[in-house]
Amino acid sequence: MHNPPPAAGREALAAKVYQAVKQSIFDFQLLPGERFSENELAQQLQVSRTPVRQALFNLEREGYVEVLFRSGWQVKAFDFDYFEELYDLRIVLECEAVRRLCAMSAADCHTALAAEQRFWAESEPLTQGKPVALADEAFHRALVAATANRQFLLLHTELTEKLSIIRRLDFTRDDRILATYQQHQAILQAILAQRCEPALRLLTLHISESKAAVRAITLHRLHQARITLQASESNEEVLRTSLR
Repeated sequence: MHNPPPAAGREALAAKVYQAVKQSIFDFQLLPGERFSENELAQQLQVSRTPVRQALFNLEREGYVEVLFRSGWQVKAFDFDYFEELYDLRIVLECEAVRRLCAMSAADCHTALAAEQRFWAESEPLTQGKPVALADEAFHRALVAATANRQFLLLHTELTEKLSIIRRLDFTRDDRILATYQQHQAILQAILAQRCEPALRLLTLHISESKAAVRAITLHRLHQARITLQASESNEEVLRTSLR
């Protein structure tokens, strides 16, 4: 007789399913409003329904999916007001981080932002949306981490997670990738020169542009983002294969 896996094994399996489904949402493989069943996911991931159900309930608590009465599950539709409120909170938090950076000694400020300066101002620019989106998240996290306030960083990490799907959508456009490099360079230049007010204005404008783009999201654009991301990943796989 087949014995069920121990509790630790079940939890680990549910965690893997959770990450897989969440990544599918972030990568636009599952779009807002799209319906699916536990059986479909179980077959795709080659697991039983139990870890799938546990993972989906966790995702439901976090606001990514919702259960439909006798109709399976559905990716939650975008709540634009919710995302705009998160952007407002990001502006408050990151502006306070910039104030604290500008109040540091010049040497400490340069040390805190040295890695970001090398990446955004001195290294060869990236061109693919997904790695740029991850680098963008790292840039904003670095501003907050430099304050050494653990609660700031914890809150910012939660905000970044909740906004990830919106921010990655922003980087499916080449013009946004170029603008991000230019804006990050300007923000860094102002902070490193300890010109606080210009740095605050630049940062607020930078985040506000992403916030304004939220209302322009359409289902067509989500489908296009899915195609763009799939093409990018296909090109990366071809490159990896050619290098083997």
